Amino acid sequence: MNPIASASHWTYRCAQGVTLAAALIAAPLVAHAQATPDEQAVASVVEKLRAAMVDPDQAVLKDLTSPLLSYGHSGGKIDTQASFIAALMDGSSDFVSITLSDQTISVSGNVAVVRHTLSGATNDGGKPGNVTIKVLTVWQKDGSQWRLLARQAVRPA
Repeated sequence: MNPIASASHWTYRCAQGVTLAAALIAAPLVAHAQATPDEQAVASVVEKLRAAMVDPDQAVLKDLTSPLLSYGHSGGKIDTQASFIAALMDGSSDFVSITLSDQTISVSGNVAVVRHTLSGATNDGGKPGNVTIKVLTVWQKDGSQWRLLARQAVRPA
């Protein structure tokens, strides 16, 4: 094979690889930049809930959650709207900090499904600890407001 043709072919294949790699790296950034208004609104309420779980405010928590809330913990406990809010307010569930990562949001009509990894420092009942869990939340649009309808957490595999 002609060495010049071979070098040109190699240069062309490398350029293709670099182009593909750049496209794969940029794809999540482009997808994130093109979030729909509903996806942006859901991301906003997820952040409000995260903040309200660290610094509990009963009125904010009630506004962000559905009266039909089913809130599943990674240990199997299931809370209602009332018991979820009460545990945050009385300190039996006390988040010192919460960081969310690997978040995805999918909206279909008036329902949104959010997945993320929650890492946080806790002080449940005065006992310090740390938690890392995978969380699935289901949000329902009620008029113009997105409210948490269901949540299930699992321990990472």
